Amino acid sequence: MPYRGKPRQQIRNATGAIVKISIPQKAFKSLLLLVQYAMAQQDIRYYLNGMLLVLDADRLKVVATDGHRLAYASMQLADKSTEPLEVILPRKAVQELVKLLGDTEDEVKLELTATQAKLQIQDVVLVSKVVDGKFPDYTRVIPTNYQKNFVIERSILQQALQRVAILSNEKFRGVRWVLTGGQLRIACTNTEQEEAFEEIEITYSGEALDIGFNVTYLLDVLANLASEKVTCSFGDANSSVLVTIIEDANFKYVVMPMRI
Repeated sequence: MPYRGKPRQQIRNATGAIVKISIPQKAFKSLLLLVQYAMAQQDIRYYLNGMLLVLDADRLKVVATDGHRLAYASMQLADKSTEPLEVILPRKAVQELVKLLGDTEDEVKLELTATQAKLQIQDVVLVSKVVDGKFPDYTRVIPTNYQKNFVIERSILQQALQRVAILSNEKFRGVRWVLTGGQLRIACTNTEQEEAFEEIEITYSGEALDIGFNVTYLLDVLANLASEKVTCSFGDANSSVLVTIIEDANFKYVVMPMRI
């Protein structure tokens, strides 16, 4: 059930001036790693084959989506940006940037315009055209009113998904989550009707839910978080799952449901 919402009204740099900011390499790298795995690959909607950077006052926001899942993260900047701006960095530029950034407090300097991004990391300068397109309205995708949720250790959920995924359908990679009082049942079946399932005790007292997801999308986020625990929040059986972490309220990951 891919998201096909309308593009949002984007922030434009009306003057065409260069927007300059400096960020510690470690902080910027961590921000990019929180979302880069959700970028599309060779999608005909070319604007999804990259990452949205939003400069708005004293915050830098990054967003990536392939239409089936969306990752969002933001950080506060030391200085307020003189000009608000949105640009879409191409996938290859993001990947190269992650390789170049170190785990240090040395700064990376960004110079952004509506058509070009220039990033300087010590003696290395990376220049890239930005994608000319309108990014989907990510604010409409991220749920704000989910009431059903549970907290679980990231490693326990990750390992359970890895074990049951062995018998998932190779093409659709579907996994069922069945939530009942105090328990999460994770199950996968394949075309030969073989089934693998895991049952995990959780603190959950909401109504029962039976919902399907692409297991790869769930494993992606768990592999890219350092948090010991994650919070999974739900609407109903036809709604997405929202994955968040207690340590950082500025990170959100949304996976659309699928029929299994």
